Amino acid sequence: MSLKNKFFSVVASAAAVTAFAAFAAAQEIPAPSKENVEIQEKRMHKERGDHGKGMRGGKHGGMRGGMRGLMGIELTDAQKEQMRKVHEANKPDDATRQEMKTLMQAKRDGTITADQQERAKTLKSQARERHEAVRLQIEGILTAEQRQQLETRRQEMRQKMQERRQMRQAKPATPEKTNDN
Repeated sequence: MSLKNKFFSVVASAAAVTAFAAFAAAQEIPAPSKENVEIQEKRMHKERGDHGKGMRGGKHGGMRGGMRGLMGIELTDAQKEQMRKVHEANKPDDATRQEMKTLMQAKRDGTITADQQERAKTLKSQARERHEAVRLQIEGILTAEQRQQLETRRQEMRQKMQERRQMRQAKPATPEKTNDN
């Protein structure tokens, strides 16, 4: 390739990049509507699997998933407020959360003692009891129709979990690679 051709190739490439950049900058991006933003946020949370502000410490005070199980059930503003108060009242304190975090780190590190294991079991048991109490309080806030919808959703989720479990078990185990050289 001659020097003249190289020069024109470089100039043409530079012009193409400049034109593309000007074209891209000239594109007007319309401001998203509030409805579109909410839909995109829900989609983003669904893709991440957290359906809200996170599994821990977020919107619903550290309760696992918050009102995730109630998605699709129409709640009144009064019901939502009551549920928020229930979650807020049952939120674990920071000291307990930090203690559990420390215990789980010790378990991962392999340095957990027998006393720490007992304490972790106690904390988990208390958390389960608190979770059950919250579940009962939430169900008490719902109308009979909403409770029926909730039970239907639970049955559907159990069915899906069972189907996934069966599919995992039905998958053939990948054969181990052998070196028969």
